[in-house]
Amino acid sequence: MFLSTKRLILREFIPEDWQAVLAYQADTRYLKFSEWETRSEADVRAFVEMFLKQQQQVPRIKFQLAVELKYEGKLIGNCGIRKQQPESHEASLGYEIAPDYWGKGYATEAAATILKFGFEELKLHRVYSWCIAENTASVRVLEKIGMQLEQRLPDNERFKGRLWDTLIFGISKDEWLNKTEQ
Repeated sequence: MFLSTKRLILREFIPEDWQAVLAYQADTRYLKFSEWETRSEADVRAFVEMFLKQQQQVPRIKFQLAVELKYEGKLIGNCGIRKQQPESHEASLGYEIAPDYWGKGYATEAAATILKFGFEELKLHRVYSWCIAENTASVRVLEKIGMQLEQRLPDNERFKGRLWDTLIFGISKDEWLNKTEQ
């Protein structure tokens, strides 16, 4: 798997990627909307190993790719699309970008690319995603790639000693095609 955009490469994870992932997942800015309090080497090695195992699926239903700056070769996050079953026509989309690279459009660029892959290559009918309601940057990314708010789930997630509202966004292939033609 290799997808390319103007500024990014979305590629398969390799075992050595854990170091770059740990660098951003240990950042307190990253952890703010995460269930994790801290991230250790063992945590992140297991996280990357999960993506390496997904690469071996037959048929493959989960595509979580490393996001790398095209001209620097630096891993700055990950982005993926995941079906529940091989015959599913729906999948979830998720992404994370290192805090030092927030606000530069990288999450939007990566998410738009994986969304296109989902509709064109995986032949999906619908893609959805969710985020913590207070994570306004993530909300903006989902809106920029054409997803629409479908539902707000009050007090849906519990972590860091409190309850968090979550938002569910979605887009159908027809909606996506209409937006890309504009």
